[in-house]
Amino acid sequence: MDDLEQFDRMCIPTASRPLLGLTLLVVEDSRYACDAIRLMCLRSGARIRRADCLQSARRHLQVYRPSVIIIDMGLPDGSGADLIAELSVAVPRVAMIIATSGDGFAESVAIAAGADDFVEKPMANLTVFQNMILNHMPQDRRPKGVRQVQAELVHPDPIAFRDDMAHAADILSGDVDGESLEYVGRFLSGVARIAGDATLSVAAQELVRSRGDGSSVGASLARVTGLVHDRLADRMAI
Repeated sequence: MDDLEQFDRMCIPTASRPLLGLTLLVVEDSRYACDAIRLMCLRSGARIRRADCLQSARRHLQVYRPSVIIIDMGLPDGSGADLIAELSVAVPRVAMIIATSGDGFAESVAIAAGADDFVEKPMANLTVFQNMILNHMPQDRRPKGVRQVQAELVHPDPIAFRDDMAHAADILSGDVDGESLEYVGRFLSGVARIAGDATLSVAAQELVRSRGDGSSVGASLARVTGLVHDRLADRMAI
């Protein structure tokens, strides 16, 4: 038994900290999205570890087995569905595999790969987050008594948003191919949805559409690049 499993067994969830004793591994390339989950874990009593790609997630899983794993479907080194498929048949199996994406169409792919649940981004409502996990927990791992409903939304650190913009800018400044454009478009669309940045979200989705239908991406790419640079220059308050 490793240290995390020992911690899990010693902690008993309470009404105010219903996820106490759980360890979540979040496989998410967006620092902003991950910070939202970190804040919800903090309020719920859960421990959190983060991996920003498939390779990093597999390294984590060689060392310990989390109680819950939340996997973004679009990662820089491949599809989250591949990791879900691996974990769904692994022995011993991670108790709960949750997929997430800014694209609702990814749900069917995630469930077919073996995910126990799917949540569309943004994931920022504390009660929804807690209930999603508790609904899959055995009765003896759920808090006893009346649990206070906390419908508050969490607000991730704006610095994490700028980190995501810097990540996108690095990709856009290089020699981007079709695969890179697809990735950065979906990445920015997801981050923008969480941040409530409709302008960037629409532009990123247009870039993905342009790339997908084979039309010229020049105008869409230029617009997205300009918006990313604007946000790095702090011209927009998040």
